Amino acid sequence: MEFKLRDWKLSDAEGIVPLANNQKIAGNLRNTFPYPYTLDDAHLFITKSIHSHKRNHLNKAIEIDGSPSGSISLLMQEDVSCKSGELGFWLGEPFWGKGIMADAITQICETGFEDLALERIYARPFAENTAARKTLEKAGFQLEGIFKKSIFKNGKVMDSCMYALTR
Repeated sequence: MEFKLRDWKLSDAEGIVPLANNQKIAGNLRNTFPYPYTLDDAHLFITKSIHSHKRNHLNKAIEIDGSPSGSISLLMQEDVSCKSGELGFWLGEPFWGKGIMADAITQICETGFEDLALERIYARPFAENTAARKTLEKAGFQLEGIFKKSIFKNGKVMDSCMYALTR
């Protein structure tokens, strides 16, 4: 399935709400990703994304068939970690299992290494999120470790994983 990574537009807000308003997505992301996900949440997210380049944050819409269908980002780290970036991503459920996200991860990592001079890109999926873990592995990421009892989400203490890809 064809997709492209592009900058967010304010007009994307109404299109992402039905995809982002999904407990299966929100349940595997940080608490900053709200559930339920409203039009106001979409406007706030997109406004921040549009201005994110000023904060060393690359955030792109994943467009499928002309519509925003998910998000992928690199958050550049600071100080002694300034050559590292944290990867974050989500994709609307109708597009799961089609290889889109692994390809999107590969594409944004190429940008991170080539244009942003990163040396290391990492992600910290919840250990129970086997789909995200397999997607990262498909994109070439290596499991570096498991952080025991490092996440508290929806009243439950869970493990998280550290995956990384280096230049």
